Amino acid sequence: MMKMTRLEFVILLLPLLMVLGNSMLIPLLPEIEQSLGLEGAWSGFILSAFTIPAALVIPVVGVLSDRFGRSFMVKWSLYLMMLGSLICVMSGRGSGLLFMTGRMIQGLGAAGTTPLAMALTGDLFSGEKRTGVLASLEVSNGAGKVLAPIFGASLAFLLPWNHIFWVYILVSFIILAGMRKELSVEKRSSGSIRGFRCYMQDVQSTLKRNWRLLIPLYAMGGTGLFVLFGILYFLSYHIENIFHIDGFFKGFAFLFPLGAMVVTSYWCGKRLKEGGGGLFMGTGTVLMLVASGGLFLWHSLSGLMFLLTICFGGLGLILPVINSEVTGAVGEEERGLVVSLYGTSRFAGVALGPIAYGRWKEDVVSMYGWTFAFIALLTLTHMYVIHYKKRNAH
Repeated sequence: MMKMTRLEFVILLLPLLMVLGNSMLIPLLPEIEQSLGLEGAWSGFILSAFTIPAALVIPVVGVLSDRFGRSFMVKWSLYLMMLGSLICVMSGRGSGLLFMTGRMIQGLGAAGTTPLAMALTGDLFSGEKRTGVLASLEVSNGAGKVLAPIFGASLAFLLPWNHIFWVYILVSFIILAGMRKELSVEKRSSGSIRGFRCYMQDVQSTLKRNWRLLIPLYAMGGTGLFVLFGILYFLSYHIENIFHIDGFFKGFAFLFPLGAMVVTSYWCGKRLKEGGGGLFMGTGTVLMLVASGGLFLWHSLSGLMFLLTICFGGLGLILPVINSEVTGAVGEEERGLVVSLYGTSRFAGVALGPIAYGRWKEDVVSMYGWTFAFIALLTLTHMYVIHYKKRNAH
């Protein structure tokens, strides 16, 4: 096994920071909701106030990173993340408006984390090394989802909920310190030299040439994250209100489904070759479809956790392949925007999932139906991708 370099470590911290932005707060949602006086579906906006601004701004960040450099945009994104986190700390006296403002600024900062980490990986590595680092990004993403709820629930015993936002400031500072050493001499994309009109013409040409493949891949990534974060939001309330499990043990319950996603992402990444992965994606979609169908039949806590573990294990086989396909589909000059559009689809899924499941959680059977329908759509989209790639291989 190859030793991880400091450069790879710094890059892998970026998606971890983005994941902490929401996952660490999932066990704390009822406490934050009560402290700020939020009611009903508005509590879903505790997560979505972070992800909606990120989803909207990511394409702009991608364009700017193509022209002014990845590390330049990452640094400014981290500054915004630190500012938004500080505002959230100050909102602990019960100001819902101040809290939501801080979360929105955090979201603007998050726009320069995972998508630019993928673009940086595409710029700095090639071949199997690139594929391996991209898979490691998904593992870092998934590991953050596993550990963040446990970490957040544990900190809640020690600190008031608003002081947990100091964690984001600390992680941002560590990344900034690492980038100063490892990316001080970043290779500048030729997009920073070309005129903007020429750059946009090249992007338009690239998207026109690849949109039949890229848009389905975007849709698959967004749908997968929509279901993932929607289910996590539902679990946070379901485990506490129905099964009366709270605190650390509620955070620990997320370990099983999210842990399965980390393990399968790591396993897939170690075996994934650049340009391959159809078998992994096919297996993942089948596992998700079967498990989501089983939700109609098995309603106990053990059954629910088992089926979600299978479902998210399947998602762990899908996401590394999509990351590799999207990043390798274009050249360095347009990679920032193209990868950022993929990031937008993922963030849109993360943002809309809690909102939708916040409305559906009152009727659990209907919610399972919607979950199955979205996973069926993801499966059909994968079938189209297979057909498209086979047709264009000849």
